[in-house]
Amino acid sequence: MRGQQGATRLRVRITPDGRVLEARVFESSGHASLDAAAVAAVRRWRFEPALRDGVPVFANATVTINFTLEGARRW
Repeated sequence: MRGQQGATRLRVRITPDGRVLEARVFESSGHASLDAAAVAAVRRWRFEPALRDGVPVFANATVTINFTLEGARRW
């Protein structure tokens, strides 16, 4: 609706059971609303846990969320 596009890069801390413990903006899209939407979305995600010697462990990941408009609005 606002015509905003961009990519938000997040640093994500993942628990041994695959839940997101923390998600922080690493590189902004340039739009606070898109950055907030990216953080909110990633916090709901579940990841395959990292393994060390076959045991699930805490892990860090970088995630990029792209916001791209497709097509024009028709009235």
